[in-house]
Amino acid sequence: MQSYDFYKLFQDYGCNMQFGGDDQWANMLGGTELIRKKLGKDAYAMTITLLLNSEGKKMGKTEKGAVWLDPEKTSPYDFFQYWRNVGDADVIKCLKMLTFLPIEQIEEMEQHLDSGAAYNNAKEILAYELTALVHGEEEAEKQRAAARAIFAGSGDSENMPATELTADDLTDGQIGLLTLLVKAKLCPSISEARRLVQQGGVTVNDEKITDPKTMYTMEKDLIIKKGKKVFHKITMAK
Repeated sequence: MQSYDFYKLFQDYGCNMQFGGDDQWANMLGGTELIRKKLGKDAYAMTITLLLNSEGKKMGKTEKGAVWLDPEKTSPYDFFQYWRNVGDADVIKCLKMLTFLPIEQIEEMEQHLDSGAAYNNAKEILAYELTALVHGEEEAEKQRAAARAIFAGSGDSENMPATELTADDLTDGQIGLLTLLVKAKLCPSISEARRLVQQGGVTVNDEKITDPKTMYTMEKDLIIKKGKKVFHKITMAK
């Protein structure tokens, strides 16, 4: 199918080169061969090494799906947080492959990765550089400030992903925690939300919640923390 896609693009749009990950090399060559046999013309393929983590798995995946460059699909906050939370073993490789920092600066950083603070600093630099590259320096500054505020526990949630509720979302002036988790897209279903709460994976306004029947009146904003790294603000429309 991928070979035919290449053939169709060549025939209809004059696309004579396909670019992709090296795991697609055979499929891409199949396209060049199909074009040569069907049309008698040359086409080309070029691959790039896949970005893998230290476990050999493809990077760029989150619990919500892929990490997108489009801010409508992956918010600048989530984009920053993804790179801020890469594995210790992957941060230097990502700095070398994905940023334009001088190699001397990265190597100097690598020589001093002797503590958790050093790794955190390297990850913040990685997240800032990539967010600035994709979303601009102003957005990168905002997300760095938000990340530092959350890490410090200051409660600054200005740039945090948020879901706004209306009165129609409440029943008798209340809304359940499980419903909130689904509406905020922190869980795909009520059953998954219940399991997460029962396993102790949800904190609301710094309080760990283990009762799936917990209800909220939304008299104030809620900061939901899923696991150790995912934060989300719930507000009521004015």
